[in-house]
Amino acid sequence: MTRCVTRRDAIALFGGLTAFTLAGCNSSNGGDKVYKIGVLQLTEHDALDAANKGFVKALKKSGLKYKIDQQNAQNDQSACQTIATKLVNDGDDLILAIATPAAQAVAGATSDIPIVGTAITDFAASGLVKSNKKPGNNVTGTSDLTPVDEQFDLLVKLLPNAKTVGVLYCTAESNSDVQVKMAQKAAKKRGMKAVRYSVSSSNEIQQVVESMVGKVDACYAPTDNTIAAGMSTVSMVANENKLPVICGEKGMVDNGGLATYGIDYEALGYKAGKMAVKILKGTSKPADMPIEHLSIKECTLATNEKAAAAVGVDLSVLKA
Repeated sequence: MTRCVTRRDAIALFGGLTAFTLAGCNSSNGGDKVYKIGVLQLTEHDALDAANKGFVKALKKSGLKYKIDQQNAQNDQSACQTIATKLVNDGDDLILAIATPAAQAVAGATSDIPIVGTAITDFAASGLVKSNKKPGNNVTGTSDLTPVDEQFDLLVKLLPNAKTVGVLYCTAESNSDVQVKMAQKAAKKRGMKAVRYSVSSSNEIQQVVESMVGKVDACYAPTDNTIAAGMSTVSMVANENKLPVICGEKGMVDNGGLATYGIDYEALGYKAGKMAVKILKGTSKPADMPIEHLSIKECTLATNEKAAAAVGVDLSVLKA
């Protein structure tokens, strides 16, 4: 894992530029001002990339003129601090922080510049705001708290005989601990036992997943950035050993997980972008903007037929 990050090319999703200017139609609130927007993304994986894409879509649709500086910390906590300081020193008008550690780094670097976070499970529990209903500071955004109960209903439907579920997560992510506790409650409610299987870094993923084999009936992988980024390793071991993996979001299923009922990260990022536009136009302040979520209706079912065949699960039961 890279220890430090310099100013790097923007993620491929945005054309390989570190910064670019988009000229929109003049707005009565924006005039000819070109807004400087910094983006700190924790790491590259499908969910966070989609949230980033959605945010930029909302900016494009707003008609505002802006210059955006895309930065990625490559899942390095010290790099988050360095990049956060850089964005603050650049005097950005607003900073988008994608994932909890990124938001914590930016919030620690400034109490003045508006911060919009996304792909964060619980803003208040992570110490980013005073309250999710009324942040009270310069931070607001959109939460990716997943429908854990619905995901466990999905697990039960696909694996009706499952009794023990291994919950795979990284101890370095506070958002994951929130989801693990929710998973334990969901499992207990359905007469199952949820056992914690933790890693401290991506280097431990293969060994920990291997340790589940023969001990659990299924694996539950929440929206943990370390696990999501290492999903190819998770699925390789799990599918070879016929261990079904229920995931926190669609990108993890696309990378080898069995199934999920999860949120649309592009829609989540788009919602965060709309919040950012209100802040830039001066019609809202972060302190007064409640943390927003996607509704259950905005969640979607995703399955992986190749993974289902590998672990011996019949997906047709979902059509019944």
